[in-house]
Amino acid sequence: MANSKRNKIIKTSLLGLLVVFLVIQFIHPAKNVSAQANPQDIGALYPVPDSVKLVLQKACMDCHSNNTRYPWYNNIQPVAWWMNDHVTEGKRELNFSEFGVRTPEKQAKKLRKMAKEVQEGEMPLSSYTWIHKEAKLSEQEKNLLIGWANSLADKIYPKTTM
Repeated sequence: MANSKRNKIIKTSLLGLLVVFLVIQFIHPAKNVSAQANPQDIGALYPVPDSVKLVLQKACMDCHSNNTRYPWYNNIQPVAWWMNDHVTEGKRELNFSEFGVRTPEKQAKKLRKMAKEVQEGEMPLSSYTWIHKEAKLSEQEKNLLIGWANSLADKIYPKTTM
């Protein structure tokens, strides 16, 4: 009798979890997609060589811009919530689409921080490159980003004034 009661509790619990899983499939966060060009975009304000744009696009922009490319599995909950949290946090740290809203000093600091994190292998996040293999940066790509970011930071707000 105890086994029968235990089996019923397990079946009821699993059925309850299945219902919750199905219900949450209908609750999605807003997607991070903007159709409009932003005049505060880093590319509208400063020169970004095509080679740098390509690297930024493949390794940075999904989390650090107002335009995320969403994979198919973003339609499954709770994955969409997790991705939304990553994008929100990434944009809070550095948003290339709204780069110009910061003061020149903060822009330069963000670029230098980006260069340091790329150099130390902290960016792009391993959780991102694990799924997006193309986002893993070669040494040449890292050096390209680091050189560009530091050079632009020096033009925007030279270290001697910091």
